[in-house]
Amino acid sequence: MIIDFFTYLLKFILVVLLQVLVINSIELNAYINPYIYISFILLLPVTTKPWISLVIAFLCGVVIDTFSSTPGLHIAATVLLAFVRVHYLRLSTTKEDVEGRISPSMSKKGVVWFVFYCFAMTFVHHTFLFFLEIYGFSEFFSTLLRITLSALVTSMLIIIGQLLFYNIKTVNE
Repeated sequence: MIIDFFTYLLKFILVVLLQVLVINSIELNAYINPYIYISFILLLPVTTKPWISLVIAFLCGVVIDTFSSTPGLHIAATVLLAFVRVHYLRLSTTKEDVEGRISPSMSKKGVVWFVFYCFAMTFVHHTFLFFLEIYGFSEFFSTLLRITLSALVTSMLIIIGQLLFYNIKTVNE
């Protein structure tokens, strides 16, 4: 239990440092803003209690908001992400997944499942974040383009991270 805590704490620190020091410094385009720090929330074990997921998401949002000078935007988006994630996993995981205490990764659930999960959750996060950022629907189509491009790039970076750091199994269904 204590080893799991320190493992997740180390992962959190590494992901936040990567986001703050590297990803935020790269100027890709006005429409592309990848936020890979959400991978920490996406990869929490399926059996993580909902209130713990919300607290972790809140703390993650606080840290990113502190470094990004965006008071409350990332907090709101990550807490919504954690809330939606709990319900998504209830619908898309099996009893064996819960009993096996897996984390939703490519190595455990397969490539197709993870790609869809990653993009859906990233799209939810980015939609809420970017519409909060512009505070309304005044620039709807340009914001929608920004959401889509940023969600695609973020998902691609998270998937590349999965391919680099986890053993991928072939799921025969």
